[in-house]
Amino acid sequence: MLTYILISLINGVCINLSRSLNGRLAMDRNAFYASLWNHIIGFIFLSVILVVQGQQMTPFHFSAPWYSYLGGAMGALFVAINSYILPRTGSTQAAMLIISGQMISGVMIDHLSHPYSNLGIQSVAVLLIITGVWFSKISAAKRLNNR
Repeated sequence: MLTYILISLINGVCINLSRSLNGRLAMDRNAFYASLWNHIIGFIFLSVILVVQGQQMTPFHFSAPWYSYLGGAMGALFVAINSYILPRTGSTQAAMLIISGQMISGVMIDHLSHPYSNLGIQSVAVLLIITGVWFSKISAAKRLNNR
């Protein structure tokens, strides 16, 4: 279990670095250009890993439901939106808002897929997330006013 925790923490660092680098690229070009290059370089990187591992590149086939392939489009849109937002809000604020959105949508997805789950506890969790975002917004506004 410790290995999975460490891998998850490293993944979080990679996500934050990726967002910062894409945000920087978006400042020089635009968000969609940054997203395009992010995915081109990512495709090349993953292709090299597959070749190094000796895995055979098989033709694409639709074995999963059609809508499950929309994850790629959502990922590209996420990178483009993040590349646009990050330079304007800062890394910490962008990360907090993105994670808050992930937590809230996770609670909603869990509730829809498991309707008998504990909605009361999940509602409190969503309220705490929204409260945290609100406190952060107040803190950021105070910092700007004190300048």
